[in-house]
Amino acid sequence: MPLPPPAAPRTLAHTRRIRFEGYRRVDGLWDLEAHLEDVKPQDYLLSSGMRPAGMPVHDLWIRLTIDRQYNVVAACAASDATPYMGYCDAIAPDYAKLAGLNLMHGFRKALKERFANVHGCSHLTELLAHFPTVALQTFAGEVRDNEDRGHKPFQLDRCHALDTHGEAVKRYYAKWYKSPRAAAE
Repeated sequence: MPLPPPAAPRTLAHTRRIRFEGYRRVDGLWDLEAHLEDVKPQDYLLSSGMRPAGMPVHDLWIRLTIDRQYNVVAACAASDATPYMGYCDAIAPDYAKLAGLNLMHGFRKALKERFANVHGCSHLTELLAHFPTVALQTFAGEVRDNEDRGHKPFQLDRCHALDTHGEAVKRYYAKWYKSPRAAAE
């Protein structure tokens, strides 16, 4: 376990599992999928009725089909379990409206505009916010991450380890390294 032991005894009250997967398709497109599942270890009383222990409160899926330029070609969602079946799941077809967006250019802003509050499912929309980085990870390995393609690699200056003024960039991306003195100027 990577975390230190808990400071006090405790009892599990909830489990949320989230999984993202990226697939290369034979037609040259890519499928990105997310699955979210919420489960309680005890019976859970909802206004819509009792959810027995171990039965998902949420069991949600979403898939984006994208091209190599990160354009969303198609989108679909499914809700196998929700707190309010017949209501929550009714929004799933609306996620097809994601087609035409680009994951790297204004995607998260478009999500908020199209699916904020009562215009979408908060859980599906939360999952979708991760799709730009899921796409990057899916495409990772297609091109070596430090291959010189004439422009600064996307990942530089996006986290503390890959600060262009830092030692990791100096070691692994020497062309893009900037001395700390240059940072102060």
